[in-house]
Amino acid sequence: MAGLPGKVLIFLLPSVLLIWKAGAGELEIDELRIGGVLQVSGPPRRAGEANGSSSWLPKGKKEDWKEEILRLARMPEAVESVKGLRRRIHEHPELAYEEVETGKLIKQELDSLGIEYRFPLARTGILATIGTGGPPVVALRADMDALPIQEAVEWKHKSKVPGTMHACGHDAHVAMLIGAAKILKAREDHLKGTVKLLFQPAEEAGIGARKMIEEGALEDVEAIFAAHVSHQHPTSVIGSNVGPLLAGCGFFKAEIRGRQSSPEYPHNSIDPIVAAAAAVISLQNIVSRESNPLDSQVVSVAAVNGGNSLDMVPEIAILGGTFRAFSNATFHKLRERIEEVIMMQSNVYRCTASVNFFEKERFYPPMVNDETMYEHVKNVAIGLLGSKNYRLVPQVMGAEDFSFYSEIIPAAFYYIGVRNESLGSIHTVHSPHFMIDEDVLPVGAAFHAAIAERYLSGLG
Repeated sequence: MAGLPGKVLIFLLPSVLLIWKAGAGELEIDELRIGGVLQVSGPPRRAGEANGSSSWLPKGKKEDWKEEILRLARMPEAVESVKGLRRRIHEHPELAYEEVETGKLIKQELDSLGIEYRFPLARTGILATIGTGGPPVVALRADMDALPIQEAVEWKHKSKVPGTMHACGHDAHVAMLIGAAKILKAREDHLKGTVKLLFQPAEEAGIGARKMIEEGALEDVEAIFAAHVSHQHPTSVIGSNVGPLLAGCGFFKAEIRGRQSSPEYPHNSIDPIVAAAAAVISLQNIVSRESNPLDSQVVSVAAVNGGNSLDMVPEIAILGGTFRAFSNATFHKLRERIEEVIMMQSNVYRCTASVNFFEKERFYPPMVNDETMYEHVKNVAIGLLGSKNYRLVPQVMGAEDFSFYSEIIPAAFYYIGVRNESLGSIHTVHSPHFMIDEDVLPVGAAFHAAIAERYLSGLG
C-alpha cells in the first residue's frame, strides 16, 4: 500500500464500509455503518485515554490542553468534590490566624492527592508543591479567612459559627485552588517546572501575605497569580487590567486631647471637639486642593467620638478613617499630610494629638498587575473560555494584601464572576447577604490550573 501514495482503496463488506488510506500506515475507520446506522468516529480509543493521558494521540499531534483541563474540571466527581469542600468551609468560617479547621481540610485533600506541602507558614498557612521541583517556579494563591459578619442568607450550608461568615468568597478561593491542585496533579507530566500553591491566612486583617513572604513562601518563585470572586460579572467571566488595579489602603485613628470643663465655663476648657472639627474640614482639602485631579485619591473620615455627656466639654475627641491611592508615592504622601493636618489643627486649638496608622496590621500598598503577567491572564482566559468570557475591568478603590506579593515579583490579580440574578447572587462582598453561584467553582479550578501550566510551558 505504501507504493500507492494519495490513492484510496475501498472494501465493501455486507454491513461494514472500510476505507484504507494509502500512506497512513494503519486502517482508519472513517465511516462505520452497522445495521443501517451510520456512526462517525475519531481516532480509536487507546489505553490511558479515560484518565486524561494523551497517549492515544497520533504521533506528532499535540494534545488540546484546553479541552483536557476543562474535561477534568467538569467531571461529575470533580464538580461534586469542589462544591462539597466549599460548603464545608462555608459552614465553619474562621477569622484571621484562626483558620485551623480550614487548614485541616486542605491538608486532608493534599494528602489524598499525594501532594507535598509545608506547614505551618504565617501561623496557619500552607505551601504545597506540584511538578518537577525545579525551575521555573510559578505560584497560585488563595486566602482562607472569614469576616466577623452574621450571615443573613438562609440556605442549607449557612454558617454555623455565630457572628462569623465567609462574606468575601475565600471559601470559594480555597475550593478552586484545591480543584486546580487535582487537575495539575493529574497532568503533572505536562508541567515543565514547579507550581506552588499558597493557602494564605489573614487577608482581611493581619497582613497574612507579608508574613507568608517573611517565612519563605516566595522562595525561587518568579511569578504569582490570584483570583477573587466578583458579583459584578456574570458567572465564570474573567476580568482584569494592566497596571494599578486596586488601591493602596491605610487607616488612621487620631486622639486629640484637651482639658475637660463644664460648658458654661468654656474659658476653663481646652476643647478637643473644636480641634477635631477643624481637622475633619482640613482633611477634605488634601484631595480637593492639594492633589492632581487625574491622580485618584480618597481621604474619608468615617468615625468621630467626642464624649458622651451633653453637659461637659470632654477631655478627648477621637476621629478616624481611611485613605486610598493608586501609587506608592501618592499613598505615602497622603499618610504624611493626614498626620500633619491633625497635629497642626490640634495645636492651633491648644490641644495635643497622636495618630495611629496601624501599619503592622492594616496597611496595604497598591495592587499593580505586571504587564506580561496580565497579558498571560488575558490570553489564557480567551484561549480556555472564549473572548466573550473575558472583560477589561476598571480600577477600584478596594484593597488586597496580594499587593505585597506584587511588590516583590511579577504578579497578576484577576476577578472571576459569580453574578447570577436568578439565584440571588447579586450582593457585594462584605455583605451579610453575599452568596455565590457555585457553577463558578469548576471553571475557577480549570482556569487556575491553565494559568500555571501554560505559564510553565511558555513564559517560565
